[in-house]
Amino acid sequence: MRVAFFVTCLVDLLDPDTGVDAVRVLRAAGCDVTCPEGQTCCGQPAWNSGFATEAAEVARTSLEALESDDAEAIVVPAGSCATMMKVFWPELFEVIGDHDAARRARRLAGRIHEFSSFVASRPLPELRGTGPGLVAYHHSCHMLRELRIKDQPLELLDALPGTTRVAWSADERCCGFGGLFAMKLPETSVTMADEKLDSVAESGATVLCGSDGSCLLHLASRAARTGRPIRTVHLARLLAEALATDGVEEAGRR
Repeated sequence: MRVAFFVTCLVDLLDPDTGVDAVRVLRAAGCDVTCPEGQTCCGQPAWNSGFATEAAEVARTSLEALESDDAEAIVVPAGSCATMMKVFWPELFEVIGDHDAARRARRLAGRIHEFSSFVASRPLPELRGTGPGLVAYHHSCHMLRELRIKDQPLELLDALPGTTRVAWSADERCCGFGGLFAMKLPETSVTMADEKLDSVAESGATVLCGSDGSCLLHLASRAARTGRPIRTVHLARLLAEALATDGVEEAGRR
């Protein structure tokens, strides 16, 4: 299967290893992966800020880049970006009166998949390794509430050798990031993140896994700021680690 990979701004600028990991996992799942040139941002920051025209200008560029690739699926390693593209692009283009782009966005939506939900539907080679031990999984808001993705990332996590997924009380609660929310109400945002991290600590887990980089970035910054010994990691990284054939391959990739 041919897959077009949408990198996302956060992966491109702040967490390129997640992009490498995700592509590696997709290839292990039997996919021929391309990265369409011309893609930029999904437009979510401007859309959330109320700048529909500017958001559409950015989104239209990515829409055109993805349309130019005839891949069977478009895979996005972030629930928030996948939601923007799959759910809100048609609305965005309708709001500004670009009905042609809205029609094209609706047609493209059928090919857009969030990373974990797509990988869970594909056969993977044998997963090996010692695993990270006790892991808490964070359900990001967009994935859980907009895309209705809950079980697929858990199934992938449970398949990892040496991994025990723990139950924790705040697994479905918002991390507090929410894009502009973290900037407009920083005190509330920080408190929400700290409460989630307290819940992780109570569970005994030392690893916090998720499938949305913005949530993980927010939680990682609070963990570091408050001295909590919690490793935050994208699901793609744990899967990629389990695909490593030996320590040399994995060490060389870092």
